[in-house]
Amino acid sequence: MIIRRRALLAAPALLPAAARAQAPEAFPARAITVMSGYAPGGVTDITSRAVAERMGRELGVPMVVENRAGAATSVAGTAVAGSRPDGYTLLMGTSTLAINPGLQPSLTPKEPLRELAPIGMVFRTAFVLHVHPALPVRSTAELVAWCRANPGRLNFGSSGTGAVNHLAQALFAQRAGIEVTHVPYRGGAPALLDLRAGRIQAMFQAVLEALPSLRDGGTRGLAISSADRSGLLPDLPPVADALPGFDVVFWQGLFAPAGTPAPVLARLEAALAAATQDGDVRARMAESGVTITTGDAAALRRTLEAETAMWGALIRDAGIRPD
Repeated sequence: MIIRRRALLAAPALLPAAARAQAPEAFPARAITVMSGYAPGGVTDITSRAVAERMGRELGVPMVVENRAGAATSVAGTAVAGSRPDGYTLLMGTSTLAINPGLQPSLTPKEPLRELAPIGMVFRTAFVLHVHPALPVRSTAELVAWCRANPGRLNFGSSGTGAVNHLAQALFAQRAGIEVTHVPYRGGAPALLDLRAGRIQAMFQAVLEALPSLRDGGTRGLAISSADRSGLLPDLPPVADALPGFDVVFWQGLFAPAGTPAPVLARLEAALAAATQDGDVRARMAESGVTITTGDAAALRRTLEAETAMWGALIRDAGIRPD
């Protein structure tokens, strides 16, 4: 009987009150599946696993990250949106949830704000604006001035059409009133090779990916895309110093299927808060260039709402289409 009671006590917080009242005494503790739309090994995957492991300890049940990459993360998002809303299938969603409705409206979930329930923020990570050293600019203001004097001549790379760093470039050009040539690649690595070789002249890139090139002088850093400075590149000012209000990051947040009972969401939100406030987790992620963010469900909803509107308008106004 003791073993059976322990199994029951391991997971009751994930059940709404009515379900707990009807559950058999030996209701089994089950693993929670956290789906990720990215392949194993990247920053999103590493962060997902660190946070899930810490949440699992808080909840007293295993949390298993399952990678379901494909279709601009919609494979994972669709699987979670269509799953049973009981708290046992979650999504580590990212900025793509705000981008896909405007860029690829045929992808599901078509309405993430309606089909998914926010639990809380996990991280924000900025991009560094860096250029080939031969480009005669050393600040954002100088880059803007050069582009105005040389319309269309700057080849601005990205890791792919519709990627957050591409949209950062498009927003930068729109806000600065400049004309640049977008050169999309299949990932950040080949784009960086061409930036170092001078085949493109500028790029917004994840800080951790750009660091080696910045340190060996292969590229020159001008600014950070977030409103705040980067802990890894504290000497670089925000783009917002030259273009007020500019604040572009790649973010990750935890979601459940819409319809998940409020008590379940509250328990998951509390466990996520404990994980994102954990000093060891924050220190480990800082080494990967990731700023763990403690933000509740309301903050995540506000971010998704604001960015869905912002990216949708930019995609429409700039005529951005998927490759």
